[in-house]
Amino acid sequence: MFADRARIIIRSGKGGDGHVSFRRELYVPAGGPDGGDGGKGGDVIFQVDEGMNTLSDYRHRRKYAAQDGQEGGKRRCHGANGADIVLKVPEGTVIFEAESGQVIADMSGENRRQVVLKGGRGGNGNMHYATSTMQAPKYAQPGQPAQELEVRLELKMIADVGLVGFPNVGKSTFLSRVTNAQPKIANYHFTTLTPNLGVVDLEGGGFVIADIPGLIEGASQGVGLGHEFLRHIERTRVIIHLVDAASTEGRDPVEDIYTINRELELYNPEIASRPQVIAANKIDALYPGDEDPVERLRREFEPKGVKVFAISAVSGQGVKELLYHVKGMLEQTQEEKVFFKQEYFPEDHLIQEQLPFTVSKSQEEENTYVIEGPKIEKMLGYTNLESEKGFLFFQRFLKETGILEELENLGIQEGDTVRMYGFDFDYYK
Repeated sequence: MFADRARIIIRSGKGGDGHVSFRRELYVPAGGPDGGDGGKGGDVIFQVDEGMNTLSDYRHRRKYAAQDGQEGGKRRCHGANGADIVLKVPEGTVIFEAESGQVIADMSGENRRQVVLKGGRGGNGNMHYATSTMQAPKYAQPGQPAQELEVRLELKMIADVGLVGFPNVGKSTFLSRVTNAQPKIANYHFTTLTPNLGVVDLEGGGFVIADIPGLIEGASQGVGLGHEFLRHIERTRVIIHLVDAASTEGRDPVEDIYTINRELELYNPEIASRPQVIAANKIDALYPGDEDPVERLRREFEPKGVKVFAISAVSGQGVKELLYHVKGMLEQTQEEKVFFKQEYFPEDHLIQEQLPFTVSKSQEEENTYVIEGPKIEKMLGYTNLESEKGFLFFQRFLKETGILEELENLGIQEGDTVRMYGFDFDYYK
């Protein structure tokens, strides 16, 4: 089954926690702190795989996670870094943040490999926090938390030319004649449920053409498989509009073109404005004596700057002239491929770095709790706790860092004492 969309959850590795330990050696009874740093968590990386052409691998598994970093060890030992996870995707895959729909990465052109989620940084061991006033710190920095994100993957095919038209107008037959593609061909509506890519070889250079499966009225609103198919035309520079000139199914070819163009306009006006050429197909099925539908198409569209070619995808009549005209159109259009710019930056949504601190119940005094940590010590140094504004600022800091929550988890009661670097406070909710 062809799969051009998938929705998955990705998670980077958590950074390893810093370690708390102290040097213990013979003849060194009071060795200093020697807790090592935690390892970095693994990244989530997307990489283009030339051998892939669908996203079907991501239909059967939802969650992908990089490895967590290891905790630091004694004797200043650094924890091992977590392994990255590399997710391979076909060229042309666009990665969106699932909730907002914003673009995270476009895996096409020169962008072959991109780190989408960075692993958490490892925490510092307690050896980093020794000061003249705190020579035996009992705290270390936790590793940065993992990042988790739900993303939507969409494959938007890379092609110079998009082939559009109603179902059963002969697109698959046309593609099989002009390229090396081998699409399934049958006389049923929506036979082609898979966008097909093929390379047209011409003297002086060719181009890539994509058969966009049959569009129907209402496709821009998602009727039928409209949205799934229309996304594949977003990167094309020129559009070949194939129409059944012989009206073998009783439809009016002029009205067909207007209908499909309306759908393109509704889906994305910028796509509808791209250079277009009309291929009036099935001229081998025209009966002599009837009004010439090709001339009618020319009278209607050529004054508007849209060239009409009479072709037969079955016999090959008129096909070469059409292809050389399209090649000329491509040479006149900008060669720059359509690229989706990044709109969502996961690093902007990082959880704030956790601060190292310890909250413990005093062993010597009843109903007393002791809080230690480098940031707390520093903040007490520059905060004026005598002023109401300064005290409120410090209270807010304790709440935002999770220290108050830790105290409540330890069972602190109103009226109990909280001690921090020579300051004693009474606890009240």
